Amino acid sequence: MDTKTAPLPVVLGLRANAAQFALLVAVNALVGGMLGQERIVLPLLAERTFQLSAYTAALTYILAFGLTKAAANFFAGTWSDRYGRKPVLVAGWLVALPVPLLLIWAPSWGWVVAANVLLGINQGLTWSTTVIMKIDLVGAQRRGLAMGLNEAAGYLAVAATAMATGYLASAYGLRPAPFLLGASYAALGLGLSVLAVRETRDHVHHETTTLPAPPDQTSTGQIFVRTSFTEPALSSASQAGMVNNLNDGLAWGLFPLLFTAHGLSVGQIGLLGALYPAVWGLAQLATGAASDRHGRKPFIVAGMLLQGAALALVATGTTFSAWAIALVLLGAGTAMVYPTLLAAVGDVAHPAARARTVGVYRLWRDGGFAVGALVSGLIADAYGIPAAIWAVAALTAASGLLAAARMYETHPPARR
Repeated sequence: MDTKTAPLPVVLGLRANAAQFALLVAVNALVGGMLGQERIVLPLLAERTFQLSAYTAALTYILAFGLTKAAANFFAGTWSDRYGRKPVLVAGWLVALPVPLLLIWAPSWGWVVAANVLLGINQGLTWSTTVIMKIDLVGAQRRGLAMGLNEAAGYLAVAATAMATGYLASAYGLRPAPFLLGASYAALGLGLSVLAVRETRDHVHHETTTLPAPPDQTSTGQIFVRTSFTEPALSSASQAGMVNNLNDGLAWGLFPLLFTAHGLSVGQIGLLGALYPAVWGLAQLATGAASDRHGRKPFIVAGMLLQGAALALVATGTTFSAWAIALVLLGAGTAMVYPTLLAAVGDVAHPAARARTVGVYRLWRDGGFAVGALVSGLIADAYGIPAAIWAVAALTAASGLLAAARMYETHPPARR
C-alpha cells in the first residue's frame, strides 16, 4: 500500500499562509534586533572608548554597513531566484554569528568596522529574503499589509533592543552586556531558519501561471536599469528609499552625539534612540494596510515631506521634550514611506523578476546608509551637527517633491 501523501496545493494569501508568515515576521524581528544592538552603544563607543573626535571617522562603521548591506541586497535577490529563498536566509544568519563577539572584544576601531561589514551582509541577505518570501506568500491584494507587518516587526525590535542596550550600557558599561542580546538573536534566528522556515518559490511559480508573460527585459542588467532609472514608479521608489535611509544613517550616527553634547544621560539617549524606531515600527501596522486601500503614492510623498519637517525640528531643538516630539514625527513619516515603497515595488515587478527587482531597490535604499554617513559626517566636521541635519532635511523634502512629480499610482482602486 502506498503511504505517500500528495503535496499540499499552493494557495496565495495571508490567511492561507498565516503560520509560515508569522514565523517569517518573528525571524525578521530577530534581524531587526541585530541592528538595534548598535544604535545607541556604537556612537558612544567611538567617542568614549576609541576617542574618535572627527565625525567622519566615527561614522565609518555606518559607511561600511551601508555599502555591504546594499551589495548584499542585490545579490540576495539574484541568489534567491537562482538557489531559492531559504538557503540565502540561512547563509545570512551564519554570517551574523561572529558580529557580537567582534564588538565585545574589539581592541581597535577597525574591528568594529569589520563587524559592521559582516552585519551589513547579514542584514542584506536576511531582511531581503524575509521581504521576498512574504511577498511570495500573500499575493497582490494584501501586499501593503504584509510589508507593514514585516517592517513593523523589524523596527519594533530595533527600538526594543536599542532601549534595552541603553539600559544595559548605563547599568553595566558599554561592553560586553549590550552585545550579549545580539549573540542570542543570531543563534535563535539561525535555528528557526534552518528548522522551521519553508521555501516559497512554489508560490512564485503558482502566481506566475495566473499572469501574462514577463516583459522582455528580464536579464539582471536590464532589471537594474529599469528599476534604477527608466521605469517611473520603480526609479522613484529607489531614490526615495535611498534618501529615507540617508536620513536614518544621520539619525543613527549623529543624533546620540548631538544629545550627548547637550548634556543628556545615556538613559535619556537610549529612550530617544528607541522612540523613533518604535513609532516607525508601530505605525507601519496601519500605514501598510492603508496603502492597500488608498494607494501608495500619497503615503510616499507625504511621508518624505513629514520626515524633512521633523529633521528641521531636530536641528532647532535643545531639550529632551523638543527632540522627543521631533522623533515621534520622524518615526511617523518614515512609517508612511517604508512599507509603502516595498509594496509599490512588489506591485510593479513581475513575479518572475520580483526577487531581483526588490534586490535592486534595496541596493539603492540601503546605499543611503553609506551616503548618509559620508555626507553628514563631512558636513558635521566642517560646519557642525545642526548644519548636517539641516542639509539632510532639505534633501528629504526635495525627494518627496520629486516623487510627487514623477511617480504614478501603482495600486489604483480597480486593483483593490
